[in-house]
Amino acid sequence: MTMSDPLGDMLTRIRNGQRCGMSTVICPASQQRANVLEALQREGYIRGFSWSEIERGISELTIELKYSNGDPVIREISRVSKPGRRVYSKIKDLPREYNGLGVSILSTPRGVLSDAEAREANVGGEVICKVF
Repeated sequence: MTMSDPLGDMLTRIRNGQRCGMSTVICPASQQRANVLEALQREGYIRGFSWSEIERGISELTIELKYSNGDPVIREISRVSKPGRRVYSKIKDLPREYNGLGVSILSTPRGVLSDAEAREANVGGEVICKVF
């Protein structure tokens, strides 16, 4: 059976893994998921991730979660744009998450960027998720 929201599934795996105190989380691989993870890594919310092929044509991502003094770095992660309701934002209309302490991840024509990188590049796009 196919999954209706692969990015939402990955974000839920990260959220659940950090609640359990796990060091790594595994999820099915896709290029879009890897691009979102790269943005999270650039912003310092995860340690890193690796792409591995378990069978011919089947790959998985291993996500290394990050903790600070035993507490998860990601306090809240939620999906904004969903399959049933896409949310797009111009760069001037993009709100700051938690008064600038959080970050929004956007899918733009220049790739998957954080809100700070999108403001710097002056491009808007689909708001994928918000992280605090």
